[in-house]
Amino acid sequence: MQSRVEHTALIVAGPTCSGKSALATRLASCLNGTIVNADSMQVYRELRVLTARPTEAEEAMLPHRLYGVRPAAEPGSVAWWRENALAAMDEAWEAGRLPILCGGTGMYFRALTDGLAAIPDPGIAAREEARALLAELGAAALHGRLAAVDPDTAATLRPSDGQRVARAWEVWKGTGRSLAAWQREPGLPPAPCRFIAIRLAPPRDALRAAIALRFDFMLATGALDEVRALLAQDLDPALPAMRAHGVPELAAVLRGTMTLDAARERAVLLQGQYTRRQATWFAHHALAPPDRSITLDRRIADMTQQMESSEADLISFVRVAVDAAGTDE
Repeated sequence: MQSRVEHTALIVAGPTCSGKSALATRLASCLNGTIVNADSMQVYRELRVLTARPTEAEEAMLPHRLYGVRPAAEPGSVAWWRENALAAMDEAWEAGRLPILCGGTGMYFRALTDGLAAIPDPGIAAREEARALLAELGAAALHGRLAAVDPDTAATLRPSDGQRVARAWEVWKGTGRSLAAWQREPGLPPAPCRFIAIRLAPPRDALRAAIALRFDFMLATGALDEVRALLAQDLDPALPAMRAHGVPELAAVLRGTMTLDAARERAVLLQGQYTRRQATWFAHHALAPPDRSITLDRRIADMTQQMESSEADLISFVRVAVDAAGTDE
């Protein structure tokens, strides 16, 4: 393994609650791996419970990078994550370890596999204006305003996707050019390595059941206290951490505007809808060449009886792919 890992990275991708972290941990244990977070919400230190971040004990077992490294008050970005993920990958390679990128944020993976547009910082004024408009008008109305000044970018965005609509507005306002125009410019190159990908694609009914069970576990292990502490910071509600799955619903419970049962039902419903979008994205975006990719159609937790043979097959697949990538140098 160690003669090849310096030029190879493994991606473990899939929708929420599909078993990515468990699989990444097993593979890292067997393949001398370093697990690098590729989930946009697990970067926030205040959200260990609600984002199902690895526990402190799990992080102590194996090298983990980019988990809980940003305060909720400081929004992350694809560019920030890419820079830090590359540094974590370099660190792993230098130690003779295999970087294992684990998560469900497709744009993070694409920033490594395909590269990223080099967009200048739009500045604080443009960023604050975009957040204020999003809070005042809502995502759909802000999308309408964006369509009037930047129809090319607006056509690529869902009107309900407030975060990306606001990002497009701030880029247009702060740089004087559309996000679509910047994305057409030569930008940052792909990561300097070969990728191997394992994609988890379990049935939706299995995901829905897992999401409900996990949310109940989160409630039993401190999710309300986590949101209470977050609200105590009096942060901008437009910040990504304030819109993480479960946060708005449990915040409504703490404010007395929603019952806990209603909050649970809504949070589970919205998370299930999100997994459908994740699954669709991953189904249409290849993260590695076909001969270095594999798709698992069951949750890892549902494979208990076959785990030993399944693990052996996956480990063999990764080792063969790593060796094959090495011969391409």
